[in-house]
Formats: sequence, C-alpha cells, structure tokens
Amino acid sequence: MTTVIDDREGREEKLDVPAEHEMWRGVAAEDVEELDEITGIKLAERSRRLLGSLLRPHLRPASLALVIVLVENLISLSGPLLIAGAIDIGVPAAIDGRSTPLSLFVIGYALSGLLTAVLRAAFLRVSGRIGQDVLLDLRERVFAKSQRLSVGFHESYTSGRMISRLTSDLDSLNDLLNMGLDGLFVSLLSAVTIIGVLLWLDIPLALVVLAGFLPLLVLTNWFRHRSQTTYRTTRSTVTKVIVQFVETMNGMRAVQAFRRESRNDAIMDGFNAEYAAANRTALHLVAKYMGVLRLVGNLTLAVVLAYGAVRIANGEMELGVLAAFTLYLRQFYDPLDDLAMFFNSYQSAAAALEKISGVLEEPASVPEPVAPVALPNPGPGAVRFDGVTFAYESAPDRVVLPQFSLDVPAGQTVALVGATGAGKSTLAKLVARFYDPSEGSVTLDGVDLRDVADDDLRRAVAMVTQESFLFSGSVADNIVLGRPTATRAEIEEAAVAVGADTFIRALPDGYDTDVRKRGGRLSAGQRQLVAFARAFLANPSVLVLDEATSSMDIPSERAVQAAVEKVLADRTAFIIAHRLSTVLVADRVLVVDDGRIVEDGSPADLVGDDGAFADLHRAWRDSLV
Repeated sequence: MTTVIDDREGREEKLDVPAEHEMWRGVAAEDVEELDEITGIKLAERSRRLLGSLLRPHLRPASLALVIVLVENLISLSGPLLIAGAIDIGVPAAIDGRSTPLSLFVIGYALSGLLTAVLRAAFLRVSGRIGQDVLLDLRERVFAKSQRLSVGFHESYTSGRMISRLTSDLDSLNDLLNMGLDGLFVSLLSAVTIIGVLLWLDIPLALVVLAGFLPLLVLTNWFRHRSQTTYRTTRSTVTKVIVQFVETMNGMRAVQAFRRESRNDAIMDGFNAEYAAANRTALHLVAKYMGVLRLVGNLTLAVVLAYGAVRIANGEMELGVLAAFTLYLRQFYDPLDDLAMFFNSYQSAAAALEKISGVLEEPASVPEPVAPVALPNPGPGAVRFDGVTFAYESAPDRVVLPQFSLDVPAGQTVALVGATGAGKSTLAKLVARFYDPSEGSVTLDGVDLRDVADDDLRRAVAMVTQESFLFSGSVADNIVLGRPTATRAEIEEAAVAVGADTFIRALPDGYDTDVRKRGGRLSAGQRQLVAFARAFLANPSVLVLDEATSSMDIPSERAVQAAVEKVLADRTAFIIAHRLSTVLVADRVLVVDDGRIVEDGSPADLVGDDGAFADLHRAWRDSLV
C-alpha cells in the first residue's frame, strides 16, 4: 500500500490511493514508487496553488521586506572588508603614529552593526505581520469551508481531523512563516552576494569554495525528496493522536461507564508511538543533513586556510584579504545552516498544506446552484420524490432507496415508521438537502432542491432532530437561531407556544441563562423543547421531526404533545418516530421497509387493518398497561 495519503486522509484509518489514480489500485509493489511520485507531484502542485493564493494579497509588504533584507545584507557585507582594511591599512598606519585610519575603520564597523540591527528589527516586524495575516486568512478559509461542506463529508471526515487541520497543521505553517521565510531570504541573498564578493577578493580561493558547494547541492536535493515523505508521515500520525483524543473527550461518559480507560490508553500509546517514531525519523534526517553540511563547510575552511597561507607566503595575497575571506566564508556557511532549517520547516509546512488544501479543494457533494430558482415566500410546502435512488458515498453498493416516489400535498403531516435502517432518516435528510439523490429528484413546490439557494432552502425547511444540539450561550440565543431577526417578544411567544416558557423562566437568569457546552445545563427534554421553540420561530413551510420526542420522558412528552400539534398546524411535516403517541397526530402514515413503502394510509385506517402498523400499535398499547 502506498505511503501517500489521499485527499481525505484515508477516511478509514489507512493509507489509500487517491480517486484520480484509481487505475493504480492493486498495482504490484515495484510500481508503488512511481505512484508515490505521481501523487506527490499532484499534492505539491495543490499546496503551491494554496500558498500562492495566500501570499498574493501581500506582495507589496513582501516586496518591502525583500528590500529591507537586501539592504541589511549589503551593509553586513561591509564588516569583513572593514576588518581587512583595519588589518592591512589601519594597523600599519597606527604603528606609524597615524590613528585616524584605524579609528575610521572601527567606527565604520560599529555603524554597520547598528544599521544591521535596526534593519533586522524592521524586517522581522514586516514579515511577522505578513505571516500572521496569512494564518488568519487560512484559518478563516478552513473554518468557512468546513461549514459549507455537506453533512455527508463531516460524517466521514471526523471532527478530530478537522481540528488537526486548524491546530497542528496551522502551527507548522506558523513556524515556517515566523522563522523559515527569514532564513530563506537572508540565506539566499547572503549566499549569492558572498559568492560575488569572494570572486572579487580572490578567484582561486573562491573556486575552492565553489568546488565544496557542489556536494551540498546533491545533499540538499536528497534531503528535499526524503523529507517530503517523512513529514507527510508525521502529519498523518499526529492527526491520529488528535482524532483519538477528541473522540475520547466527546465520549467520556461512555468511556467511564464501560471502563474503557485501559483500552483507550493502549490505543493512544500506539498512536503516540507512531508519532514519536515519525518525529525521530525526521530528526535523524535533519541531523544527517546538518552534520554533512557542517563537515563540508569545515573541510572547505581548512583547505582555504592552508591554500591561503601558501599564497601569502609566496607574496600572492595580503593577510587582511585572507582574514576577510575566512570571515565571509563563515558568513557563507552559517546562512546555509539557516537554509537547512528552512527546508526542514518548509517540508513540514508543505505536508500540512497538502492536508489543508485537500479540505479547501474538497468538491461540494451538495453544491450551491449556479442559477438558483426562488421559492415562493411563504410557499405552500408541497414535496415530491420522483424516482429517487440513493446510496451513501461510504457504501455506494448498498442502495438505501431504490426508485422511491412519493407525493406529499401542502399542509399534510406524514409519519414515517419502520424498522431501524429502513430508510426513514434518509428520506428526512433528502428533504432537508443534507444529501442529493443519486438518481431522480426531490422537489419543493415544483422546484428541484438542487436548484434552490441554501438560504432559501433553510428558510423553507426546518429540522428538529433527536440530538437537539444547543450552542454555548443563552436560551434566547439558541431559540433565535430559527429567525435571527426576531424580537425578544417573538422569542418568548415561540417558547410559550411549545410549552417551554415555564421551565425557562424558572432558570436562574430566565431567557438569559447560559445553557453551557452542548446545552449541558438543561435536561434532555428541556433541550428538545428549546429546539421546538427554535423551529416554531423559524415558521418554515416544511418541518421535519426526526425522533424529536425520543429524549422526553412520558410526562414531558404528554406536556409537549399539544404544542407539537400547534407547531405542525398549517405546514407540511415529516415525522420520524418510534413512539406511536407522536405518530398518531399525523394525517398519513407510511410504513417503510428496505427503502420501499409497504403501507400507506391514515393512522385510523392502518390500525384497523391487519398489517405492520397495526402490530406496532398493539405492541405500543400493551407497553402502556
């Protein structure tokens, strides 16, 4: 199996072949290297596109930073020349009793150091601002994209992976922008300008330096290729650690209830070991590169000193020139160390950018229409399934709905019942357009949902689920999500309509009470009532209740039943429930089995028949005795 991660990072905790290389699936082991190279090029191109789009708005300040570092580099080059002048001109003049030349060289050296420090501070300030602006832009892009991606994407791409994109991967890019770019600019400019100065000072010695530079080019090319694979591995392994941590924290009640701590420890230890091993490999690679770089630099310096001493002894070179040459040579190899660290940061950031760009370029499985068709406002709410076939992307061979057709007139309440996995929730998700049909169409008031703008659809269709998710903030903040322009009086009216006003006013701060993370301050039934109030305030044409009363105890369910009927009045509704007390308020009941309707009629008619719904009704009545 190839070591290159696909755009969605394997999705099933394995390294897989990207979709665009499906023809390579099952290739022989000796062909994997070729696949790695092709895929690596694709990922690198995608990362470069992203980096270019991030840096393009900052070309002007980046040009200013380049000018600053260029001037700084030119001034720093004067230091060794001033030292050479002090040795060859200033010292002999001082011996002869003339101290002015030596003083001028010393003052010049001090001024060059002062200007270099000022320019360095200016460069770091400008480049740091660019880096933070780029990170802010990228973080906003990833967050905005993650909210636009479909429910299907998030069901397969875990929240831990998305958190990894926004934390660990962005940290790698932050390291590159804060330190790496500084090293790149300074190193490249220093290398080019110092080579020019060395050639001007003494061509034979400069050729010795250039000869030592050739093996460094070969070494750098080797390091660049090896580090690409290595850092992709580190990014994948740290993602596994984050995913495991997030999953454990989100499921802490189940962890402690079923004593899964030791099992989680074992899993985390395994992922941590993988991450540590990947980091060790990366560090060993950097150590080899830096070690050989230093070795070549020291050997070159030794050869230069020996050859320079011979030339001085033969009268072919001044001592000050050799001193300046060795100082420049040190300035030449020190930036190469910085350049090596830049390559190290760059490869880590490039691997992170591959992951981030994969999310940003993820095609929308539920795309916004190019030319949206407006729905009537308010619309009657007639829904039609026309020859709908549907299979989830994660299991394309398992057809959930085979050629499903259904007409729901405006204002009708339809209850969907059946065994778990029969396709009831899938129908609800198609109405809310969390997914699009594989074949056929779902229409609302005659308009295909694929042609409806998201804002228009969310106004027309509201959904209350079993989860009844609440955000941190006040009760009023959670209710007003249904209609952000609603007044406080309208919020309270919605709560009264669904029977939530009494318990809300009993809270410490009433409607301003903070519900805390995931609504943890409220009971499951109270959270559900807030969700009902939210849906009532939205006043949609179509309302979908997906197991919306399953979290309530019997007294709470009875208390809200009348409110549910009020919420359902004068609008089209789909009710998915196992509790028949909720189903019986429907105008029409559909019994679904394996994606097909096996019974269709009013609750009273179906109860009187000897079918599946009648059996469910008898079982429910017996449970109440």
